[in-house]
Amino acid sequence: MIAFVEWYGFVRHEQSFYEKTIKSILHQDFSTHFSSTPNKNHKSLIRLYNELKEKQFEKTSQETIFRNLLDTLDSGILILTKKDSEWKVFLMNNYFSELFSVPKVSDWSHIRHFIPAVFEEIEKTKYQDIKASINIRFEKENFQTFVMQTSRTTSYNQDYFVLLLDPIQKIIDKKEKESWVNLMSVISHELMNSLTPIQSLSKSLQVITTQETLDKEDIEDLQNGLETISNRSNHLQFFVENYRKLASLPSPQKQMTDLSILVSECLNVMQPLLKSENIFLHSELEKIYLEVDRQQLEQVLINLITNSIYALKNISEKEIFVQLTQSDKRISIHISDNGVGVEKEIEKKLFLPFFTTRKEGAGIGLTLSKNVVEAHGGYLFFSSETEKTTFTVQLRKE
Repeated sequence: MIAFVEWYGFVRHEQSFYEKTIKSILHQDFSTHFSSTPNKNHKSLIRLYNELKEKQFEKTSQETIFRNLLDTLDSGILILTKKDSEWKVFLMNNYFSELFSVPKVSDWSHIRHFIPAVFEEIEKTKYQDIKASINIRFEKENFQTFVMQTSRTTSYNQDYFVLLLDPIQKIIDKKEKESWVNLMSVISHELMNSLTPIQSLSKSLQVITTQETLDKEDIEDLQNGLETISNRSNHLQFFVENYRKLASLPSPQKQMTDLSILVSECLNVMQPLLKSENIFLHSELEKIYLEVDRQQLEQVLINLITNSIYALKNISEKEIFVQLTQSDKRISIHISDNGVGVEKEIEKKLFLPFFTTRKEGAGIGLTLSKNVVEAHGGYLFFSSETEKTTFTVQLRKE
């Protein structure tokens, strides 16, 4: 009987140990500490427990780093996960919580009261990928425009929905800063290219003029030096004048205009040059009326057509396509050519002031055109494919 009782107690203890350990593993409760010299019957189970415990701690550390990283970003980030056909908050960074005064709760439907416009937009698109601008009104404040991007993904049969919100003013400020840095870099480069040789030549010529007598070679050096200084000064003056053109762009004087006639007249102006270069012109123009500054828009179109002509220099069969279309309230003027296209390395520099690939170019045509189009409340952009480059002037009808 004693032996039976001892055996029964041993079996109960073993069963209890296994049940407790397995439950801890299933519930990811790794608070238990085992003896440093475990029973040999428990050795494998304890080893499994300790390995899973280590992996759990490692996973927790990674999640902490991940959350801390998201909290350092100055973009509103919200990650939802789907549980039992309902969306729950998986993660919300500090910026999102502070910007919209949203508590860090798991109930997604509770958050909708803080940002109803966002909730409605997401519901409307049924939690699919979105990239759009959205107006959000803060308490006792006016509307603010945000750029909203969403992405939906599935991992281990679990749905995740990622929402990013950025104030559009912050994006604009960032772009403006980048533009100023690029502009100052270009201006510094141009100034140094002119001032460095002028300074060097001035010192050399100063040395020559201190001599009591000048021979023929000295006089030639003086003449060449002064000519170089004059050339660099003229270049610097040309550069400054072009910069003034960009900086002093007048506000558009808009009047109702038939855009099809305006585009046709620009094509007629360019016709002699197109003919001399053996360029075949295709045009498709809808009759569209819009309030624009006629002279400014003409200059934009002439600049873009001139660029297309230059892009066709080494092409045997040269073609330019001009199309004027309207879709809803968007009016687009497309100017395409079958030239060499835009190289990937220069795509980001294309609209920078004073950047040009032409020896005789000033590098302000595209920048000036972009400024004019934006002053009209529109956009100027391009797309480049194999044997086809398209510049698009997009305007909006009120």
